[in-house]
Amino acid sequence: MLAQLAGLAALWFVMWQVSALSDTLDIFDDGKSDKEILDNLLTNTRYDKRLLPPVSGTLTVNMSVLLLSLASPDESSLKYEVEFLLQQQWLDPRLQYSNNSRYDFLNAIHHHSDLWLPDTYFIMHGDFKDPLIPVHFALRIFRNGTVNYLMRRHLILSCQGHIATFPFDDPQCSFAMESISYEQNQIRYVWKNDEDTLRTSPSLTSLNAYLIKNSTIPCPTKASWRGNYSCLKVDLIFTRDRAFYFTTVFIPGIILVTSSFITFWLEWNAVPARVMIGVTTMLNFFTTSNGFRSTLPVVSNLTAMNVWDGVCMCFIYASLLEFVAVNYVGRKRPLHNVVYRPGENPVTQARHAMRGSGAASGSSAENAGDKKEGSTAPSEIVSCTNCGPNPCTHPANNGCVTEVRKREPPHPIRVAKTIDVIARITFPASYAMFLVFFFYYYPNPGSD
Repeated sequence: MLAQLAGLAALWFVMWQVSALSDTLDIFDDGKSDKEILDNLLTNTRYDKRLLPPVSGTLTVNMSVLLLSLASPDESSLKYEVEFLLQQQWLDPRLQYSNNSRYDFLNAIHHHSDLWLPDTYFIMHGDFKDPLIPVHFALRIFRNGTVNYLMRRHLILSCQGHIATFPFDDPQCSFAMESISYEQNQIRYVWKNDEDTLRTSPSLTSLNAYLIKNSTIPCPTKASWRGNYSCLKVDLIFTRDRAFYFTTVFIPGIILVTSSFITFWLEWNAVPARVMIGVTTMLNFFTTSNGFRSTLPVVSNLTAMNVWDGVCMCFIYASLLEFVAVNYVGRKRPLHNVVYRPGENPVTQARHAMRGSGAASGSSAENAGDKKEGSTAPSEIVSCTNCGPNPCTHPANNGCVTEVRKREPPHPIRVAKTIDVIARITFPASYAMFLVFFFYYYPNPGSD
């Protein structure tokens, strides 16, 4: 009796194994759905999402990034918004399924919470931007157990720029991906296909963001606050729209500064015109620079824009001060109380005033003599001892014995006109030298 019972038990056990095997093979039949296959693969008796995939050695996770869009709030910002697709791929032998199924891969999007997934998080980036729609992701399992996990992320990157050379700097934005709980001996992140640059979408869109270079590298040791965890880094280097700053800041500034130099070609006593040009250019420059400076990042160190505004304002203000000096000098009372008439020689007028009004013939002779004297020593008056007991002064060619030569001081109006002539050369030349220095030095900060 006991032998019969033992035989029945053995037969039942064999039949149970055959039935279980047939049930297992049946789940991969052509008519089964991917949900039914995944429900069987993820049963508690054969799969535990708390455990790492059972692979020999270190689990390798292949990473790749596809850029979708780039944006920045404005030209002067150091924050850039980056939208991308992050793909992670690894091998999990527990998820292999038979070739009897008609599926090349299983869509496991609804089993997202039942699978083991890498605990990847982002460091050195800034903030996550809350999406208007839920975060999109895809989760596929292939026949050999390869898992492909794709998700869409949107980051606000806090970038590093060389503000001292703004707007000629190239901001660099970086973010890194690292495992939060598994060390390097358990999980190793690598760039898929050893790619050294990011892939960009054919429909890549950008707003105030001009990407000129990017790279994908392993995190340097100093860039990770935990050196024993696998980490990958993405560097994005942007540039600014230089044409925007030239048309908005530099060219208008050059026009205003050179407009202030026009006063040097006007008459020294054209007060209304020269005052209007000087004050108008100064006010316009203040308005333009203040309106643009309000959008710049606030820093305590000297920047290229501070140098530009300061030097341009100094030139405009100096041209206004030059007019004040010229007008002041031109209105001074001459030493011999001679009224200067444009087109006449102030020295001749001074001699006429000293000699008085003589005969017409004498005056004609003196005028002829003055013209001759103008070529030798037009402004020299000498002291003479032939006039009696008291010394007197005469022109140098009157035949008297000279004792002391005295040079007549230049007429104030002549001094004012000379200042204008000097300013016509020095101001434009100095400003041109500044422009050459500014546009050579600041776009090349490494040359200092």
